[in-house]
Amino acid sequence: MPPIAPPPMAEAQALEFEKGPLFADLKYRAHEHLLSRIEELGAEFGRWSQASIAQFVLLELDSFIRLHSIPVNEQEVLIVARALTRELTGLGPLQDLLEDAHVEDILINGHENIYVSRGGVLQRESVRFKDDEHVLRIVRRILAPIGRRLDESSPMVDARLPDGGRINVIIEPLAIDGPSVSIRKFRKDPLTPTELVQLGTFNEDICRILEMAVQSRCNILVSGGTSSGKTSLLNALANFIPSSERIVTIEDTAELSLNHNHVVRLESRPGGFDGTGHVSIRDLLRNSLRMRPDRIIVGEVRSGEVLDLLQAMNTGHDGSMGTIHASSPRECLYRAEMLAGFAGFQGSEVSLRRQIANAVDFIVQIGRLSNGRRRLLSLTEVTGMTDTMISMQELYRYEPTVGPDGQEQDQWVSMGISPHSSKLQNWWRMQQQAQRNTHF
Repeated sequence: MPPIAPPPMAEAQALEFEKGPLFADLKYRAHEHLLSRIEELGAEFGRWSQASIAQFVLLELDSFIRLHSIPVNEQEVLIVARALTRELTGLGPLQDLLEDAHVEDILINGHENIYVSRGGVLQRESVRFKDDEHVLRIVRRILAPIGRRLDESSPMVDARLPDGGRINVIIEPLAIDGPSVSIRKFRKDPLTPTELVQLGTFNEDICRILEMAVQSRCNILVSGGTSSGKTSLLNALANFIPSSERIVTIEDTAELSLNHNHVVRLESRPGGFDGTGHVSIRDLLRNSLRMRPDRIIVGEVRSGEVLDLLQAMNTGHDGSMGTIHASSPRECLYRAEMLAGFAGFQGSEVSLRRQIANAVDFIVQIGRLSNGRRRLLSLTEVTGMTDTMISMQELYRYEPTVGPDGQEQDQWVSMGISPHSSKLQNWWRMQQQAQRNTHF
């Protein structure tokens, strides 16, 4: 039996009722009544199916309303019953948002402020929690199956959810205005390169170069800001890796979902309360070199692991990839330098830059536009060293145009430069031969 759904009702009326004091008061009082009844039932309640619980809630709520002569109609009763069923069997106000395929992020700033991201655009939601304790009760219900603790001694949690999503929670005394919860949802079926072309993330010409770069074992860094689509793009690029190769993925929180036959997924581990048991991405990356990987993919390069990734790229693990937070391809290289410096790189600045130039073949810059759309902004090749600087050449740049109707239209401008990487020479010769054959 599906969850109770109210009959058709004007959406504005339903929203007005759910926001009103009568809904909040009735839900709170009826919830207390239900908890008392569940206590009387004891262990028997735990064996009930969700459909039985939904029926139980409806009958008890109807009885409660008649007993206290509460002025609500049948449609409003069903709205309250549905909310109470979610409280008992699901995740309360979050249940519908988690089930909504269009929701990408759920952000809670205290019990009254809930925002969601749909299509890259944040908007405030009408749903509310009763108070901060209500938020914590639902969050602890989410964390219980994954064995993570949230209390005053451990007021920060960052964890992977069973469905592949991610949750980050900060509570008092670190969060001043109530619990701060961030839930990142991920698609069950990651986007493929073809789907990204259809969505307008990049065009077919860029897709073809990316395919050849991956298949030719070029080392690629995907650069971009928060929520720009770096992980989705990395997932898509992995579709081009031949099925005969062994991939090792390394992440702080496992988010990658590669559509590949032979993948070993590794995830770092935070230390215990006393700091023991910590396993960093850098530890995993060093260990992965002993696991006979054909390619290493680092979910996000954010610390000293940049040194180990560069070493791997330079010592026989061509075709490795990773993401990095940066606002441009040049900033991506600067950030890699900075992280290596923080990690205690002992050589000179020039030797570090030479190592980066030798390791990285392409930087794919992706960004989220003001309208929420995610677009590949630049495809740049690292060509080597010029004096003391790393030299690069941009192959494609995103330059949207405005159409006759005043709407912005996607456009990627080719710089008219062919890739210099020796790994792509065979492919480039084949392309030129194909063009000549077509011409004749």
